[in-house]
Amino acid sequence: MNKELDKLAPSKQSAAKNLFTAFEILKQEGGQLLGKQVIDKIREKNNLTNWEKEVYEKTGYVRWESILHFYTIDAIKAGFLLKNKGIWYLTEEGEKAINFGPAKMLETASKLYRTWAADKKDNKSLKNKEVEDEPFELEENKTQSQKANLDLLEEQAIAGIKDYIRSKNAYEFQDMVAALLRAMGYHTPFISPKGKDGGLDIIAYNDPLGATTPRLKVQVKHRPDSSVPVDDIRSLTGLLNKDGDIGLFVTSGAFTSESERSARESHRHIKLLDINNFIELWQEFYIKMEDEDKNRLPLHPIYFLGSNE
Repeated sequence: MNKELDKLAPSKQSAAKNLFTAFEILKQEGGQLLGKQVIDKIREKNNLTNWEKEVYEKTGYVRWESILHFYTIDAIKAGFLLKNKGIWYLTEEGEKAINFGPAKMLETASKLYRTWAADKKDNKSLKNKEVEDEPFELEENKTQSQKANLDLLEEQAIAGIKDYIRSKNAYEFQDMVAALLRAMGYHTPFISPKGKDGGLDIIAYNDPLGATTPRLKVQVKHRPDSSVPVDDIRSLTGLLNKDGDIGLFVTSGAFTSESERSARESHRHIKLLDINNFIELWQEFYIKMEDEDKNRLPLHPIYFLGSNE
């Protein structure tokens, strides 16, 4: 394995080594993980050279991180990897590609990417073109570099939002959930005060009197580092005792697979929102919030030049 890596120039050695480790980490974590966490784990696990740890003066990015993000585009186009809202997902094909080893995995991903690019641009000559290894600026592929940088910025943004939510207490997170529901057009006549609440944290109505359906009965758990167990989902199901009741379970962490299955198979309608779903909805409805609610989790939208790919 090391002999194959030694044949590669420095940038591709770094890409092969760190992309392979990223895939191993994702597999160990059940197939998905926040991109920033993948980077942190690679930094702990791999022996990075001084060259890899150098910082680009123009961008302030660390060399090995920039190289890795650049080549994740190859892995995505090859069908090995998916990214969404800062989360990296290892596909079934990606898990199989681990068996290739670092060098062969990178080579395969790059070839599949060139095939995709050639078909998109109707330029068949690109399919078999061998890309010479050059200093990692890769100016000849500005679109891929741009996409990699945008992915990096998005991952940093999502990580910052999650850290902010993590710093809040349970009641502050509960208030965020209520604020989101109001932005979505619901009325929130009941938000649980501190102390025992009988199991419900928020009740939300379509109208001020709750005369029309659906009526949301909401449980909120501020557990950033754990997954909600199935017993909690069953407890919420037991509180849906009126026609038109819908259960909503929101967590600052995740749900176990058994919890997700219980919600899908329940005779009552139950919707689960994990931290990623919550952030996505907060971004979508942020513009509709009152200033007081925006301040519970303030965002600052910035627009970058995108890509048609």
